[in-house]
Formats: sequence, C-alpha cells, structure tokens
Amino acid sequence: MRFYAQLNDFLPSERKMRTTTCDFDVAGSVKDMIEAMGVPHTEVDLILANGDPVDFTYRLQNGDRISVYPKFTSIDVSSLTHLRPQSLRDLRFIADTHLGRLAAYLRMLGFDTLYRNNYRDVELAQLSASEDRILLTRDRGLLKRNIVRWGYYLRATEPTQQLMEVLQLLELGPAIAPFRRCMHCNALLRQTQKELISHRLLPETKRHFEDFYICPDCDRIYWKGSHYRRMQRLIDSVV
Repeated sequence: MRFYAQLNDFLPSERKMRTTTCDFDVAGSVKDMIEAMGVPHTEVDLILANGDPVDFTYRLQNGDRISVYPKFTSIDVSSLTHLRPQSLRDLRFIADTHLGRLAAYLRMLGFDTLYRNNYRDVELAQLSASEDRILLTRDRGLLKRNIVRWGYYLRATEPTQQLMEVLQLLELGPAIAPFRRCMHCNALLRQTQKELISHRLLPETKRHFEDFYICPDCDRIYWKGSHYRRMQRLIDSVV
C-alpha cells in the first residue's frame, strides 16, 4: 500500500511517503485496511488496485498493490472514482463539540453550520449522513464510522487557522456571504425596524445606529457596531 499527499499526515513516520507491505489473516475490504492504518475513509477520493480504480468494498487479495489518494484539486478524476454516493449540491457543515469557535466563524461567513456542545458522536454521525452535511472534527474515530460519507479531519488547532483550512480545501471564497446568519443558532437573519426593538437597545446604540437585524429563532439583535468592525477585519485577514 502507498498513501499520497496529505494522507501521509495520518501515518507514523516509518510509513510516510513510501510503499508499505501489509499482512492480514482474513481478506477484508480495502476500506478496512485503509482505516486500520489510521486514515479515515472520508479523506480518500481515489483508490487504485493494481492500477485500476476500485471502491471501498473491494476485497483485498494476496499480492495486490494499493494506491490511495486524497481529493484532487487540479486533476478531474470524477470518471474514475465512485467513493461517494453523489456530489453535494449545497455545502453544509456540522461541527464536532470542540469546534464551537470554528462553527461561529463559518456562520459569520454565511455557511449553514450545525453545532451544539453536547452532541454525542452517534448524533454527529447521523446528522451528517441524514442531512448531507460535511462533518468537521479532529476525532479520527468519528470519521471512521461507516455512516459518515462526508467529513474532514482538521489539521490546525487554532480556530482562525481551521477556518482558513476549510475555506482553502473546499475553495469557498466565492461563496462567502457574511453577516446573514445568527452566529449563535445558525438561523438566517431578518432586517427589522428600529422602532420595534428600540426598547431593547442601550441609549448609545439607539443614538448612533439605524440598521438592525434580528434572529427569528433565538431573538438576538445585530447591528454594525464595534463588534461588526472587528469581525470584518477578521474576514479580510482570512480571505
């Protein structure tokens, strides 16, 4: 077996960037062998067995030469690979419980992102599968669950770097539509009249701002104050 490009991130040093001989007692699927070596199946976009493309169910045979590739960004291999049931028409995410800041940043940029700090692993996997959401996590075991079809293991640990990683991986720059979602609950914001919410505003806010938005789900109010300028600077630096 040989793993290419960023798939080597998951391998111990003695297996990186080289062909490795693997022994097994019972012939299993190529997916089982890939994940036994530490690589989640969600990171894999193309598998070749003796030069021919195969899917995850391929049963390993003695003497096979297996090549495993990540997502291609410059070469179209869609006619070769059948590792996903379909392409995602709408990019939506669900973030693991330790990625609250990343979830808020993705919402800030306009991306539909589910997040709760008390999701169980089984809930994350089920929601990812049932709603065709890309599961973002730093838990390899979570991505190895069979039900998970779309997922990504974040290499970075700092939220801003994680955001840049996701934007670059999926080439999301053109899809950024900031400040249209609630950063707390993910709902789409609605513009509201100042008179309707003036009783909830501080005097200084009422005096200096005219445009307000409200979340229809959690009732939070948004306006372009100092927090808006800080977030805009963050977006500019990330983009």
